[in-house]
Amino acid sequence: MRPVIACLLTVVLFASCSSNNVETDNSLKEYFDENKVEGCFALMNNGTGKFTVYNLSRYRDSSYLPASTFKIINSLIGLQTGKISNDSMVIRWDSVVRRVADWNQDLTMYKAFRVSAVNYYQEVARRVGKDTMQFWLDSIKYGAKTDTEKVIIRSAVDSFWLDNSVKITPDQQLGIVKKLYFDQLPFFKSYQEMVKRAMLFENNTNYRLGYKTGWGFKENGNAIGWLVGWIEENNHPYFFVLNIESPDKDFNMWTVRMKMLKDILKQLGFMEGKM
Repeated sequence: MRPVIACLLTVVLFASCSSNNVETDNSLKEYFDENKVEGCFALMNNGTGKFTVYNLSRYRDSSYLPASTFKIINSLIGLQTGKISNDSMVIRWDSVVRRVADWNQDLTMYKAFRVSAVNYYQEVARRVGKDTMQFWLDSIKYGAKTDTEKVIIRSAVDSFWLDNSVKITPDQQLGIVKKLYFDQLPFFKSYQEMVKRAMLFENNTNYRLGYKTGWGFKENGNAIGWLVGWIEENNHPYFFVLNIESPDKDFNMWTVRMKMLKDILKQLGFMEGKM
């Protein structure tokens, strides 16, 4: 097992925060306004260490349920503990019909990750168990705002990432995907590579786009949406996090968050192979 690397992006970013490495871009507000959502966006240029941020206070200081973005960590813990043997391991469908047709079948980890099958990962979490899951959350300081804080799993092991009992900041989300990209999380490199393969949804001559979505609901009923990942152009990675919130019960999270991400990335000059 690798030694735990506990320094998340919060420390890196705000220990050296200055006008030289953080640029607030309020022009991005138009994408939130046109979709009638609140939220934030951040992009880190790994080569320069510079951040482009919209709504810095929300990005840095506000915590939300991780929803299906937790599948990144759930996959790694499942693999590291042997509860998932590899990304081809099948968990049989329990015959319970759920709202997403792609979930109603036997699934491999790779497929379950890409269709964001809650049922697959709930079974993984049950097999891992609460004590082991807690150990790994402590090891990576998941959702913790200080080095000494511990985020405790207070609800069922198969739902704590969905029910607002464990929360994470957008800043911490970006830090996790950056560490994953460089194989710096305390899991075997081969397992981090499996998760990165599952996250890579677009790969063409202009760019490579890897991400994980998330969709859940706050205590007040507002929908929370996530997109966390990276875009790579000319072998150069940039890490991003998009967090949006809507009170609309009929809000089309499936399409809006991806459209917003691509609109923002295009405005910032990506997706044409010119970065």
